[in-house]
Amino acid sequence: MRGFPRFRSGVRDPANAAMAAVTVFALCSGVWLLRDGAGTQAPPQPSAAQARAGLDGRAGERPAVPPLPPSPPDRIRIPAIGVNAPLTGLGLTRTGSLDVPPAAEKNLAGWYEAGTTPGERGTAIVAGHVDNADGPAVFYDLGALARGSTIEVDRRDGGVAVFTVDAVEVHAAKDFPDERVYGAADRPELRVITCGGTYSRGSGYQGNVVVFAHLTGSR
Repeated sequence: MRGFPRFRSGVRDPANAAMAAVTVFALCSGVWLLRDGAGTQAPPQPSAAQARAGLDGRAGERPAVPPLPPSPPDRIRIPAIGVNAPLTGLGLTRTGSLDVPPAAEKNLAGWYEAGTTPGERGTAIVAGHVDNADGPAVFYDLGALARGSTIEVDRRDGGVAVFTVDAVEVHAAKDFPDERVYGAADRPELRVITCGGTYSRGSGYQGNVVVFAHLTGSR
């Protein structure tokens, strides 16, 4: 089983400080692929064209808007890939890893509730399964998302935070860019993460698909 990458101690958003040096696990073993045969049913992976140009490149991005006040999220929608899923709060397990949504609930994602809420200043983290034993799960098509796509997050205060995708990348676990994914941000940003990359029948997915997005509107 492979999981989401480690939050290293030098990479801290103030609201995510408790996650430093914590490994975030998800079901990345690809049980469904193993059962039905890998090769034709593997989830889509982002192309190089969808990756961010440079570490801090923002050319061509839609302008960011002012941060929203903190409010827990209730639902995430990504119209371009048909995602419309409730969000559950995720905490830390007894072993210090981030908990994950129940694998049996394939249309459920989670957010790190001790960190930044989506829409406020900083880096908010949303994670979900790519598949489970029965087939594709909530973020199965995340790797097919394109730059410029919209992500909407319903907030408990009744508002909707609207994010625009800046980049969609895939990284091997051993080369994961911790600082760029989990580091502090001076504007409201969102990361949506699932398993991806090279698939091995012996150990499952070898990396992660990461969506980078920033707040461009609200209603």
